[in-house]
Amino acid sequence: MSQKKIITIVGAGMMGSAMTIPARDNGHSVRLVGTPLDEHIISRVRRDGYHPTLKEQLPDGVEFYSVADMAAAMSGADLIIGGVSSFGVDWFSQEVLPLLQPGQNVLSVTKGLQNYPDGRLGTFPALLAERLPATLRDRISFSAIGGPCTSYELARRRQTMVYFCGEDAAAVASAKEMLATAYYHITPTADVLGLECCVAMKNAYALGVSMAIGLWGGADECQGFNPQAALFGQSCREVTRLIRHLGADTDLVANLPFAGDLYVTIFGGRTRRLGTLLGQGKSMAEAEAMLSGVTLESVAITRRVAAALRAQAAAGKVQPADYPLLMHIDDVINDRCPAAIAWDTMR
Repeated sequence: MSQKKIITIVGAGMMGSAMTIPARDNGHSVRLVGTPLDEHIISRVRRDGYHPTLKEQLPDGVEFYSVADMAAAMSGADLIIGGVSSFGVDWFSQEVLPLLQPGQNVLSVTKGLQNYPDGRLGTFPALLAERLPATLRDRISFSAIGGPCTSYELARRRQTMVYFCGEDAAAVASAKEMLATAYYHITPTADVLGLECCVAMKNAYALGVSMAIGLWGGADECQGFNPQAALFGQSCREVTRLIRHLGADTDLVANLPFAGDLYVTIFGGRTRRLGTLLGQGKSMAEAEAMLSGVTLESVAITRRVAAALRAQAAAGKVQPADYPLLMHIDDVINDRCPAAIAWDTMR
């Protein structure tokens, strides 16, 4: 077991809260801070430790903080875990980054990529580093988590294998030492772009594969396995092309960060439900209404990467025809066409 440390988790959603389990199992002091959207969660866990959306009892000894007390929660922490979704990155940048102290490490569970007007794609660790106040530049290390890990299974201590990525090998090793357990297994990698691309794109492609459930699954959603498998393979091909184009390591595609995480995501959750509804012929507006209140990160990443590819295509740097499934998903979620796989374009 590693030496006892102070770990502050910003974001009391399901994944951020699930991270309290390995942290406390390793004996660390854990502070869980709610965002402005988490006040009802913090109020409940303060009463009896029960997390109302994770539907699990959080470990004894976790300290709970409202967003108003975030500065106190971050003070003296050895590790800050960013537990926000991609929709919370701007808030995290504005409210959390200025409170960091020199030497603190930040480990992010956020999944996504940032697109720029010229078609570039960047990782959230790089984006956060860019947004650091000038006084903290080069004094904070950013790392991230990737791999197939559902929050409710982590909370139940089921065997889980993930990657931690970061340019600062010492910071990644330190985070691994704090959080690795007999059920939470961590592989370090310096390939931040490759890992983050895999982690983000699995959401987009899980949406595409899940459309096959609605198109061919029938009322019980128990058919359409052949089309799903075909689209799974197409997803791997397209992400391999994307990562190669970005200059990162394509070996991660066939491993846990993409193929493994894609497998998990297709099996259930919000992305599967959305893809199934779209495959059944629902418009995006209709599907969103039926999934009211659900965070749809698959939609955000699809739109961002499709926009980036179109910008790069205009500059002659890529061919959209190399990404037929992704571009079709983008057309469907933007109501430009119904879900209908053009199989002859898949290559």
